[in-house]
Amino acid sequence: MNAQVSSAQSASHTFSAGSVPAAGHAPVLIVGGSGVVGAQGAQALRRLHPGLKLAIAGRDRGRAEAVAAGLGDAEAVVVDLHRADLGLPADARFSAVVVFVKDERLNTLKYALHHRLPYISTSSGSFEIAPEVSWHLRHPGRSPMLLASHWLAGAATLPALHFAAALSKVERIGIFALLDEHDMGGPAAAADYERLTTAAAAQILDRGQWRWVRGEDAASVGTSVDGTPVPASAYSPMDVVSLAAATDAHSIRLDMALGESASRRRGEAFSTEIVLELEGEDADGRPLRQRHELVHPQGQAPLTALGIALGVERLLGLDGAAAPASGLYTPDLLIDPAYFLRRMREAGTQVRSLAVEDAVAA
Repeated sequence: MNAQVSSAQSASHTFSAGSVPAAGHAPVLIVGGSGVVGAQGAQALRRLHPGLKLAIAGRDRGRAEAVAAGLGDAEAVVVDLHRADLGLPADARFSAVVVFVKDERLNTLKYALHHRLPYISTSSGSFEIAPEVSWHLRHPGRSPMLLASHWLAGAATLPALHFAAALSKVERIGIFALLDEHDMGGPAAAADYERLTTAAAAQILDRGQWRWVRGEDAASVGTSVDGTPVPASAYSPMDVVSLAAATDAHSIRLDMALGESASRRRGEAFSTEIVLELEGEDADGRPLRQRHELVHPQGQAPLTALGIALGVERLLGLDGAAAPASGLYTPDLLIDPAYFLRRMREAGTQVRSLAVEDAVAA
């Protein structure tokens, strides 16, 4: 099979607006919206749905006000994550709660459940979701809860499912995520990385068996989009468990590297890279191996922001379909993979798909 290249649109492309008017909704409360990634998430929502009201929440009112002013039709609020009411007025009204920081007390979730609001979390590893799941099980009919703690909020899982749809049988999925060391983001992102890489072993699916690996078992080498080998290690966002349930593949692993991206090796600005390797069978039962390379020239934040924006769009029914009922969801249960990938391309993601023999020779 010959390599097929799909040219993405420019990173400066603005999203086409959603099909459902958003002006009637109360503001979306974006906790951590004044941070590096949270601010881009708010901007992505504004591009998708210009009429949607936003509430930028943080500890520093000045920073929140600066982000809100840049968005237009947005307000700044101060939240206290130590309080069950988040320190917000009793008459405050919101349409959803989006959390871009690690809320160790889950007061944001309790607030959303109390007010029966859709809720999105972004910062939990697969080993950390038990408290959120338990709150949902205790109050199953109150809110739709989206656990979006996947690599860049679904930017690996949704494309992987899109490409997997072409296989009659999926046997193995390998994800290599290269985060440029100059692209860590703000303090919250750095804290997440430190916690998720040191607090527990990484979860992988190995020939049908769930395993937790660390040390030598977790070590690997990924291949950057320019062919450079890069030391990596198994990592445990929610991608592996979501892909296992969606595809029934027997082996799934996400390896992450913090290092130099191919663009920076060329002397350009940093980028972020996601490499998807799929093995299985085609429609005729013949073995098939694929490699798909996704690169965003502005790094990880625009993709994370987009993933969360698409989650909000779906939870509020702003894409024209009915909003989901109360329940526990991951992005792949709510968002069509082809639609997600199209939005990634619109946001500037460059996508290249190769057969494995082409990828090795490239």
